[in-house]
Amino acid sequence: MKKAIGIFDSGVGGLTVYKAIRNAFPEEDLVYFGDTARVPYGPKSPNTVIEYSIQNSRFLLQQGIKILVVACNTSSAVAVPALHQLTGIPIIGVIEPGAEQAARSTNNKRIGVIGTEGTVRSNAYTTAIQKLIPDAEVFSVACPLFVPLVEEGWQDHAVAQIIADEYLTPLKYKNIDTLVLGCTHYPLLHQTIQKVLGNSVCLVDSAEAIAGYLSRLLPEENDGRKGSDSFFVSDNEDKFAQIAKRILADSFGNLARVRLFESWFKD
Repeated sequence: MKKAIGIFDSGVGGLTVYKAIRNAFPEEDLVYFGDTARVPYGPKSPNTVIEYSIQNSRFLLQQGIKILVVACNTSSAVAVPALHQLTGIPIIGVIEPGAEQAARSTNNKRIGVIGTEGTVRSNAYTTAIQKLIPDAEVFSVACPLFVPLVEEGWQDHAVAQIIADEYLTPLKYKNIDTLVLGCTHYPLLHQTIQKVLGNSVCLVDSAEAIAGYLSRLLPEENDGRKGSDSFFVSDNEDKFAQIAKRILADSFGNLARVRLFESWFKD
């Protein structure tokens, strides 16, 4: 029986990762879980993020997945080691793919990173980038209000521009040539962020790099069947569906709400 690729995020932002994977692997079955009842993860403690990530992963493992993609940057930064202890299947986070893409993109070795408070606090991107470019200078800025903006569907609202100006203006004076969008919600603010920093700064979306990672793990086979899509959330399925249709540019089906803990810890 064909097994699916599982993807989880704290909310709708991980759909940018889902979209990249779906475009690259149209034949694969995908299962997506968005923890919309507990978004955002960024302000939460590492222990809480690890606990939530384990619960999310257990649910996806119940679906019989063959690969787990941790689309949430905060979870990728702190929870991946714990998830490796949970299962023997391959696990892909977003930190390393994003760091690799940033290392390839930069010319002056001055790289900006924006993310949630948890991701920035973990220093995960700085560590990953400097493993690849030891003398790189990395400038990190937490942008906690970006996630609720996207979750509310306000990425094109005037308030998004005001908040982006406030967060990103300090980076304009660091002479960066590359900026890592260190949260899966942030690519949905791509135009706003690019407007603040200017077109000379390359924006790195780690979702695009994940497809390259997956290509190393998936066998080169195609039975000609279009892959299936299943979406699960922990709350607010109507709002999720509304935003998801804008992100994915078409309709989608098989959306269901998961009852927390009851499904995760079911024998």
